[in-house]
Amino acid sequence: MAEPEPEPEPEPERDTELHQLTLDPDPPSCSSLTTQQLQQQLKVLKQRDRPVRLLFEIPSTRIIEHTLSRHVVYEIVVMRSGSFDSRRVSVERRYNDFSSFHHKLLQEFDEELEDVVLPRKVLTGNFSPEIIAERRLSLQDYLAKLYATRCVRHSPHFPEFFTEQEQKRAHSLLRAGQFGPALDQLQTVLEIQEKLLPWQKPTLIIPTLCAMAICYRDLEEPDKAFGAAQRALPPVRRYGLKDYRAALLDLLVDLGYQLGRPVAQLQDELTVLRDTERGQVSSCSLKELVVREFT
Repeated sequence: MAEPEPEPEPEPERDTELHQLTLDPDPPSCSSLTTQQLQQQLKVLKQRDRPVRLLFEIPSTRIIEHTLSRHVVYEIVVMRSGSFDSRRVSVERRYNDFSSFHHKLLQEFDEELEDVVLPRKVLTGNFSPEIIAERRLSLQDYLAKLYATRCVRHSPHFPEFFTEQEQKRAHSLLRAGQFGPALDQLQTVLEIQEKLLPWQKPTLIIPTLCAMAICYRDLEEPDKAFGAAQRALPPVRRYGLKDYRAALLDLLVDLGYQLGRPVAQLQDELTVLRDTERGQVSSCSLKELVVREFT
């Protein structure tokens, strides 16, 4: 069998958010800078232009004991390379989660994953420190190989593996009215989704931001609710998600009046949307749309 061609490198993202070069309104000319200052400025510029990729680390494990069973969970830290990533975000997954994830991928990408092997399940010694340490490193390597496979990196299964459990947990808490704990879960989801955005559509974060807006509103934090909803609106407009757009605009108008912000343009946009798309736009509130997710 012919050797498969190497996967092309992902389109590099220039990280301008984490490395902002602070410049004076009238920056000094190069001739007025010392050699040390020039070297420092060059270093900052190089950091800004460094391509951003993802790294996956499994730094720790723990054994969860139940009455009749026990299992190992692996902490997975998702990091962005190529720049200083100060946001440490992690999730926990057990081996069965990896196995289910791998099965889904093989159903779509069997040929592409011919050389990507999930570490085998062992029948004995699962809880010995040596076996756990070996598997921890093997699973870390497995994630790196998956990410290096373009079709997997761009597949919706990839972000789902890192966020679906937390997303479901958050929406369960939200439906139960536990908005604070729901926000904790949603924040983790959002931070991982943001790291994945160079390889996923911006629509990925829309349900998360909308759920956060509802939590903040019901926690009587209208300013934060307005900010989350306002951030979700541009991708909703861009991708023509009419139901989300109407519900977001409606929430933003209500919050805007409450906060004393100008909302005339948002109100006009909502009126035009409902008039032009009469009968095609749901009248559901944003909260109703949110609670439908992951049910």
